[in-house]
Amino acid sequence: MDRFNSILQTLINNSGADGAILISPDGLAISSVFRGSYDEDRVAAMGAAILSLGERVNSELQKGGLEQLYVKGSEGYILFTGIGNSAVLGVTTSGDVKLGLILMEVKRAIDSFKEVL
Repeated sequence: MDRFNSILQTLINNSGADGAILISPDGLAISSVFRGSYDEDRVAAMGAAILSLGERVNSELQKGGLEQLYVKGSEGYILFTGIGNSAVLGVTTSGDVKLGLILMEVKRAIDSFKEVL
């Protein structure tokens, strides 16, 4: 668990994200680091549900395997990325982040998670 938190904290520190959460395939929070106050169990359940729906839409429209799902709000982004069949990584950001930097750090975090999952 400490290793998971360390990876999430590094992601936040290097990217400027507001928070990050590692979610099990069945929608349970494995680990999370948020700058704000969030109910991690609720975020985990919603993240797994939205990723599942995204996978179904992607499959139905024959766009291959879902890689990432973005939600853009007026105050920022929420990104969900599957880590194989092992987990889902969720990242929250403000609206003024550099999305390219976030995506690069998400890739690094996923590579790190793959080593320990």
